[in-house]
Amino acid sequence: MPIELIILAWGCVLALVHVFAAGRAKTEQYGTGWNVGARDEVLPEPRPLVGRLTRAQANYFETFPIVAIAILIDAQAGLFDRWTAIGAMVWLGARIVYLPLYAAGVPVVRTIVFGISMAGLLMLLWPVLQQTF
Repeated sequence: MPIELIILAWGCVLALVHVFAAGRAKTEQYGTGWNVGARDEVLPEPRPLVGRLTRAQANYFETFPIVAIAILIDAQAGLFDRWTAIGAMVWLGARIVYLPLYAAGVPVVRTIVFGISMAGLLMLLWPVLQQTF
């Protein structure tokens, strides 16, 4: 199986990590009743960690579909090469590093790591974009 597809599967696992990390932090702040309830009540401001994990999750889900689609397009078009493999690995590695940086509130390095993940994403898109020129 191509490494890009394996990385896509691990990207799905990382998505679950985001969901459960943010959910666990929210449950710690708001309680189990909130977690299993309808969540209709107005809640107090989230603690900093809850807010950061929620924003990190939203950020991940803004870019993960683009990566998934890029990998699937490359797969369908037979465009996998060493650069798409490197791009996928760069993307996943940066996204793994990004979550604890965001959770810890590290400002500048987190943004640099996000930029690195975007470079990996662009490496995945590049073969398909070259086909249009």
